[in-house]
Amino acid sequence: MTAPIRVLLVDDHAVMRAGFRMILESTGDIAVVGEAADGAAAVAAASTLHPDVICMDVQMPDMDGLEATRRIVGDATSGAAVVVVTTFDRDDYLFDALAAGASGFLLKNAGPEELIAAVRVAAAGDALLAPEVTRRVIARFATPPALRQAQGASAPKPVTELVEARPGVDLTDREAEVLQLVAQAMSNAEIAQRLYIGEATVKTHVSNVLQKLGARDRVAAVVYAHRHGLV
Repeated sequence: MTAPIRVLLVDDHAVMRAGFRMILESTGDIAVVGEAADGAAAVAAASTLHPDVICMDVQMPDMDGLEATRRIVGDATSGAAVVVVTTFDRDDYLFDALAAGASGFLLKNAGPEELIAAVRVAAAGDALLAPEVTRRVIARFATPPALRQAQGASAPKPVTELVEARPGVDLTDREAEVLQLVAQAMSNAEIAQRLYIGEATVKTHVSNVLQKLGARDRVAAVVYAHRHGLV
């Protein structure tokens, strides 16, 4: 029997944590192993509970969720993936969360199914963004800096914070095809079904793409690919 996905809930509102717990534990394959009401408590709980996924609020007392994410992701002993779940649909929160190492960004007005999917995707080692957020990430990094400045847009986080730019990227035809589908927010299972190949093979292709692009995760790969015209 497969072990359940271990989740740590971090939010300064007890009612919100209770709601998330009820949603996640209704699935049967997700177990909430702990709760924290601020970033400092989240960092401490992550080091003792060793969750697979952390659902992290942003605005909290003492230490906010972005700083907590940086510390948890930066801890070499932590294998937890962080999904930022916030009420505030703000670009600074979005790009700061990605730069901090978050594997997902979800708004609290998302449906229960989206929360469950985000936890499962993060636990599988993939990245997930809310659809409206994905469009903004791609638009922000795909727009040339000069045009962005002319439009009066604020500068995004440097792309080097998300990916290590590597010149002369040489993807195979299959890897390029997989990257195209990753850019469409498809999961490994969906890509396998589309290309009529095994899910393990897809995982290998994705891993090769990330390595060749110098990308930290799937979100970073999509950003890099759009910025450099690979998709």
